[in-house]
This record gives sequence, structure tokens and C-alpha cells, in this order.
Amino acid sequence: MQKLHVLAGMLLLGLTIGCKAQTATNPSSDANRRIEVKVRARYDLPPDVDVTLGQRTPSKFAGYQSLPVTISKGNQKQVVNFLVSDDNTKLVHMDTMDVATSPADTIAIAGRPIRGNPNAKVTVIVFDDLECPFCARMNADLFPGTLEHYKDQVRYIYKDDPLSEIHPWAMHAAVDANCLAEQSPNVYWTYVDYLHAHGDEISGPDRNLQKSYAALDRIAEQEGTLAKLDSDKLKACITKQDETKILAERKEADALQIDGTPALFVNGERINGAVPREQLWTVIDRAIRDAGEQPPPEPQAPKPAAPVAKPAAAK
Repeated sequence: MQKLHVLAGMLLLGLTIGCKAQTATNPSSDANRRIEVKVRARYDLPPDVDVTLGQRTPSKFAGYQSLPVTISKGNQKQVVNFLVSDDNTKLVHMDTMDVATSPADTIAIAGRPIRGNPNAKVTVIVFDDLECPFCARMNADLFPGTLEHYKDQVRYIYKDDPLSEIHPWAMHAAVDANCLAEQSPNVYWTYVDYLHAHGDEISGPDRNLQKSYAALDRIAEQEGTLAKLDSDKLKACITKQDETKILAERKEADALQIDGTPALFVNGERINGAVPREQLWTVIDRAIRDAGEQPPPEPQAPKPAAPVAKPAAAK
């Protein structure tokens, strides 16, 4: 049985919400027949699918009654709630959405490294794969360009979603990055930026996974040495390769139905994929305005250089 789809446009323009209870009327058999025919046609239901109209009840919309319609075939059954006008001339299908909460509200960010102003009103959360070329492109758009453009108005948080099936060293890289984050958020970002900029070098021409692991560990330890981190603690963490945190974040991504990287949430608004910078900035600008602030003006394009005057021809 085909799954019902939400009617485009909702067909609700002109309806008035009212608090007054209404009295349901008894529809004629002709009205019920026309409703059934319309439902079958609208959803292209096969002939062997049964359509049963339920009892009408008062609705919250003036001039309309609630009408449950049961669509069934064998053991499969689905109840779809419609609104039908009192004069039986209009049928409306509504889809109720909970706006009190957003799936993005459940993303755990406590303890994650933050780039930008920790107290910014706009948060960009990125589900990232350190071996993903599209993630590398998004990372290059965010840092330094987007970070410099918005300055203290935005903060950036990365979550790990390594696609191990197609990116074999991504999980190892995420573990090493988190080992650095335990001691220094700044070194974490340095490591993330480096891997995104040098992914091909990490993979190597022969695609030897053990060599990639060794390169990831070596770079992480070098960054730790430069930043004067606790080398013994860092080396122990890298050697252990505890994937617990990364697996938990990947489970979050699955719950959010993220099926590819990068996936971004800008104050809850979702962006799938490495979109052009102009589109990304449009979403960030909207979030900043909704937060009661004004985004920075668009950077002006450089003026074309003045043409060089040609030397006068000799007479």
C-alpha cells in the first residue's frame, strides 16, 4: 500500500481558528461517496484498498469538522485525519508538527571543543568525517573565511560521524583528535584543519591503512609536542584507541537520520552537504537576525584594476 503524502500547500488558507464548539452534521451518502472518490484519486489508491470514513466530530476550525479516514488492505491499516467543511465542498489534510522541540535540541555539545565565541547566540554544529573530501571543502569554507566574517557572532562545534565503510581511517583519526581535545581544544582544531587539508597525503598513493594509522598518530603526537601537552597521557590515549565517544556521536547522527557528511545544524536549521558559501551564509544570517542581532555586511568584491595606458606610438 502506498504511503500517504502530506498535501502540498496544506490547503488551509482562509480557515479561521475558533474556540467555539461546533455541532457535527450527518452527511449524505452522496457526500461520503464524493469524499471517498476524492481520497482514492488524490493518493492513487489501488482498487483493492478499502477506504472507510469514520464519525465526524467538532474541530477547532470554524466551519470544519474532523473526519478520520481509515485506509486498509489486509492486515495493513492507516488512519488519516482530515477536515471536511460543513457544506461538504472542501476536504483538508493536515500534518501536525511539534514546534516546541527540535531534533537538533538533543545534540549533546557539552565538553566538545568550541571555535569562536563560546557565548555566541548562533551555534553551527557540524557532523564531520575527517576522511571525507566534502567535509574538507566545508571545513575550508568555515575556517578561516566564515569564522573571520562573523567573528564573535557564531560558535562552531564538530561532532564525529566517521563513515568507516567508505573511509577506513576516519574512525582512527576521530579517536586521535579526541585524545588531543582532552588536553587542548585549540590543538584539536589544529589537527582537524591539518587532516582536512592533507587527506590525500594521509591516505598515501598505495592506500596502505597501517601507514595511514601511523601517519595520524605521528601528526597527533607532533601537535601535542608543539603545544607542550602531556606526551605520556596523549600516547596512552592514542594507543588505546577507545572508540566509545565516537560511536555515541555516530549513534546521535543515526537518530537524526543523517546519512552522509557533512551535515550542519545552524541553531537547529539543517543543511545537508557541502553547500556553497553563499547558501551557508544565508542560513547563518537568518539565524543571527532571529537571535536579535544584525549579521555583518557582505564583503565587497575587489574593484577591477585600472587598465594600463599604452605608450604613445613614436612619430
